[in-house]
Amino acid sequence: MEYIDIISEKTGFFVSRKPFGLELGGELPETTIAYRTWGSLNRERNNVVLICHALTGSADADTWWDGMFGEAMGFDDTEDFIICSNVLGSCYGTTGPLSHNPLTGRRYGPDFPAVTIRDMVRLQRLLLDELGIRQVKLVVGASLGGMQVLEWGFMFPEMVRALMPMGVSGRHSAWCIAQSEAQRQAISADRDWIDGWYEPNAPPAKGLAAARMMAMCSYRSFDNFQERFGRDKKDETTYQAESYLRYQGEKLVNRFDANTYITLTRAMDTHDVSRGRGEYKRVLESLAMPVEVLSITSDILYPKEEQEELVEHIPESRIEYLHESYGHDAFLIEVDKVSRLVKAFRDKITAKDSSAA
Repeated sequence: MEYIDIISEKTGFFVSRKPFGLELGGELPETTIAYRTWGSLNRERNNVVLICHALTGSADADTWWDGMFGEAMGFDDTEDFIICSNVLGSCYGTTGPLSHNPLTGRRYGPDFPAVTIRDMVRLQRLLLDELGIRQVKLVVGASLGGMQVLEWGFMFPEMVRALMPMGVSGRHSAWCIAQSEAQRQAISADRDWIDGWYEPNAPPAKGLAAARMMAMCSYRSFDNFQERFGRDKKDETTYQAESYLRYQGEKLVNRFDANTYITLTRAMDTHDVSRGRGEYKRVLESLAMPVEVLSITSDILYPKEEQEELVEHIPESRIEYLHESYGHDAFLIEVDKVSRLVKAFRDKITAKDSSAA
């Protein structure tokens, strides 16, 4: 399947022919970045809002974050110039395992080099430089996106004026690493997974589907599964909860790539804002711009204590809570509430800029 076929026709592509060095070693001989924009740059070129997507997302933020875009909403293209780029290592247009290696003419596949969150952010910076953007008003994102948000603050503090990370920690916990490894092992254990590839005429990618099913159990909560499914059955032999997970697994297989899943989850495991910078609390204390953290109280993957720890140590920070039973995925479900919170914070940054002018 060519995953690029389901990318929006509005997606732009920037190709850099220069080698792109990677944090963990090695380099990519060239890189392609898929991205979308909404709205226009103002005269001062200071109205840029950058959206960072989660694990299986794409540059098409108006699709996966439907309900966040529009006048007087979280992302208002009548006021701001909004950008979302597909992350390094993904399968939706940016260089990743499905891309062709220009040195071999073949797809990278399982040979795609290891990347980190910081590599993703450096590639995003490369795109912004190409677009002539020197300042970003707000960086917003959840989960993997939230990791990028935090790294933007540490890597390019002179460029970013405010951060809004959601449902994320400052470093990936042992709990999250274990979840990701179990999912990767499910892919590797699939008998149809041969030398890092699913054979073209093989049955559906059972390993990738199983990995997604496992992930969905951590993206939601105990209460959510109980309220939604209970012990109801779809038929005589299948519980509704089983049916739901099977559907989610098949759905991902139809739109995602297994090597990409492995690449991105390994990148998430590298997430630690203090890595190479010093003691964790001291590193958080060095973050100077305004930060608003969104915490989901029912999140079992990134529990609220991790977001509270961020706010405890980041000087100019505050926390907002989503008191919902949906679990980690609440940021994609309670869109009206998330949109209001993003708008309120964005308006504060705009007002602060206006008063300083």
